[in-house]
Amino acid sequence: MAVAAQGSSLFLTKPSFPIKTTTNLSLHPTNRRPLFVLSPPQAQLSPPKKNPKEEHQRLSFTISYLVDSCGLSPDHASVAARKLLLDSPERPNRVLNLLRDHGFSTSQISSLGKKRPVLLLANAESVLLPKLRFFLSIGVSKSLLARTLASDPTILTRSLVNQLIPSYNFLKSVLDADDKIVAALRRIFLEDHTKNLVPNINHMSETGVPGKCIQLLLTHFPEAVMQKNHEFREITKQAKEMGFNPQKTTFVLAIHALSGKGNRSIWDKCFEVYQRWGWSEDDIMCAFKKHPHCMMLAERKINRTMEFLVKEMNMAPRSIAGCPVVLLFSLDKRIIPRCSVVKMLASKGMVKEDWSLTSLLVPVEKVFLEKLVIKYEEELPELMDMYRGYTTKL
Repeated sequence: MAVAAQGSSLFLTKPSFPIKTTTNLSLHPTNRRPLFVLSPPQAQLSPPKKNPKEEHQRLSFTISYLVDSCGLSPDHASVAARKLLLDSPERPNRVLNLLRDHGFSTSQISSLGKKRPVLLLANAESVLLPKLRFFLSIGVSKSLLARTLASDPTILTRSLVNQLIPSYNFLKSVLDADDKIVAALRRIFLEDHTKNLVPNINHMSETGVPGKCIQLLLTHFPEAVMQKNHEFREITKQAKEMGFNPQKTTFVLAIHALSGKGNRSIWDKCFEVYQRWGWSEDDIMCAFKKHPHCMMLAERKINRTMEFLVKEMNMAPRSIAGCPVVLLFSLDKRIIPRCSVVKMLASKGMVKEDWSLTSLLVPVEKVFLEKLVIKYEEELPELMDMYRGYTTKL
């Protein structure tokens, strides 16, 4: 599935202005003219001096505008005003009207103003509007677009022709569907896809990673595929040395878990927590190979789940390493309700107590209900009410 950087074949039109070229230039010395004429030092003009009073008036107007029209606090407005000075409200008003017309709330406009105040000086019609229309045309809803740009308005500073459209064309060749591209919107469109994304995807293909696994990583964890190529190659090598099969989904999940200093720090912390619960290094690596994301959990999440299963359900801590996916389930909405059902059935002698995590917690809710709740409704009509009580009160 080797890919190459693609050109911007979609949404592009020929320039509306004429491009002139000059040919047959005479090389006769009399026709040669210098490109630049430098004035003597004493003749060069010095930049005009700024009028302190006028600068203060512009600063005061800018701060007032950011507070009154964009919803910034005076402190945030003072900081933002260091990055732009407004002469009049005309241009920023057009930007704000455009954003409101595209579903931006007051708080989202305020967020954008704090993070990228210079966008208020952008040309609303010729610069911002085409970018908004482009994202809407590929299936990004107005609400999602507003949330994304309020979170990181840097995307609006990227060139539509030179970056956004080429990135879209490339992603389209890899992900096929626009909804998958939309899922990767925030991270992918911020960077030049030819720099790291293309080499990293090519490396995965050469390593034997199936297209569907590449799509999974790119759609849900794009930051892992956007890291520097030499770092990405080192991580894929590490995953293979740990015993992960490039043909399996767990291989790309392992790449995600091992990518970046933040994820690696979480991985090390999880290792310590599991060791405190009595897991050996082999137990931890076994769990990691079965479900790599068990090494991306918060310490409190691990401890709460382990404590319940060990103390309330009398499970051996090391046995949980054999089914690490349960550590990712919600304790309050899935684990406790289902375990409570089994405990009640066991107390009535209706089921054996030697149940397994896999059979109890892994099945989807419909299968669980049919197998352990609906089946016993006549004998224990209160069973469904008890289960629903747990799952609906949260």
